[in-house]
Amino acid sequence: MKRHPRRSLPATLTALVLLAACVLVAVVAVQLILGQRPWISVEAVASWLHGQRWTDLLPAAAGGIAALLGLVLLLVAALPGAATVLPVEGGPFEAGVARAGYRSTLRAAAAAVDGASAAAVKLTARRVKVRVTTARTRPDGLADAVREAVGHRLDQIRPANRPTVSVRVRAPRRSS
Repeated sequence: MKRHPRRSLPATLTALVLLAACVLVAVVAVQLILGQRPWISVEAVASWLHGQRWTDLLPAAAGGIAALLGLVLLLVAALPGAATVLPVEGGPFEAGVARAGYRSTLRAAAAAVDGASAAAVKLTARRVKVRVTTARTRPDGLADAVREAVGHRLDQIRPANRPTVSVRVRAPRRSS
């Protein structure tokens, strides 16, 4: 079970831009049908576009921007994002844990170690990066204790793909 995020933001932005363009075209069409003066003169736009050349800077830039935007939207749609539900070993059933819950339980395990005043956890596909802040001036052994606590919590969670744990300790500078 690997649920990936929905691509709702790019889809919503694309839909809103297309909706705005369609509304503008529809309003101008209705104004022309009713015999009113349209917001945008179709003749002026057509004559301006007719005066443009493929070798001019504006059509080339507009085409490049449109191609780049299309490529970005294609990549966003095709490439998977970070999984929102991570699989765990569940025996005969498929089970998973939410990424936010996974991160917070690992952060709580790291912060519970004696000497750790704060902890931050970053999850990647194969690693758990823990950054621990301590008030100790000599943090000897703290990284090992945090690595052991986080490893113990991972043993309890039993993820399908066990990540490696790396720990960095931030301590105040020693005053000599």
